[in-house]
Amino acid sequence: MTVKVIGLIDLTDQAAFEQYRAQVGKTVEGYRGEITSRGSINTLFWNELACEPFSAYVELSFPSQEDANAWAHSPEYQALLNIRNQAMRLTLFAVAT
Repeated sequence: MTVKVIGLIDLTDQAAFEQYRAQVGKTVEGYRGEITSRGSINTLFWNELACEPFSAYVELSFPSQEDANAWAHSPEYQALLNIRNQAMRLTLFAVAT
C-alpha cells in the first residue's frame, strides 16, 4: 500500500521557503519517500470545510505508513521545523492509496 502525504501550504516568507525547499527533499528520500507533485493553487472550487487559505501544495509518496511516520518524526525533518515555521503555515496529512 502506498501512502501519500499531502501538504497544504500558506507561504509567509519566500526566502525561508527556498531554504526549506532546498533541504527537505533529502529528508524525504532518506525515508524511502519522494516528492511526486507540488505547485501553486490557481482555483479553489469549494471550501465547505472553511479551511484556512493556502496558496500551494505538495504531495509526497512513501511505500508504507511506517515510512511516512518515520520521516515526519525524524531528527532530520525536525531539524527543519524552525525554517519551515518561518517559511509557511502548513497542514500535513497522510492518505492511504
